[in-house]
Amino acid sequence: MSDETFWWTARVYYEDTDASGVVYHANYLRFLERARTEWVRSLGWSQESLRHELDLCFAVSEMTTRFRGPARLDDQLAISVRIIQRRRASLRFAQTVHRDAPDGVCLIEAEVRAACLTESTFKPRALPASFFGSTA
Repeated sequence: MSDETFWWTARVYYEDTDASGVVYHANYLRFLERARTEWVRSLGWSQESLRHELDLCFAVSEMTTRFRGPARLDDQLAISVRIIQRRRASLRFAQTVHRDAPDGVCLIEAEVRAACLTESTFKPRALPASFFGSTA
């Protein structure tokens, strides 16, 4: 397991906001999910290659969030992904959403547990060693 933090950036669009002009709370989950997907890409995998080559998918099984402040229309966000626990069939991530840059104002803190599943059966399975060593 690495203490390395992966960062991904996103812009807040009109469709992300609610009537008060701030990001609707459920949309933060989309930002967190997309950052984890881009983290997977940084390891050399796409969601499709995981499904087709490893018969693997991830499903969020637990999540806690702490909302610290609002993101607003046109804000640039920096979203982090860091593994804090690696188990046989799951990963636990610490994630944050910051305004402007990784050292900007922290808007959201989240802890996410993702179960490793066999995609064809949705049954738990061990995370293959090749997942972290891929060049796919």
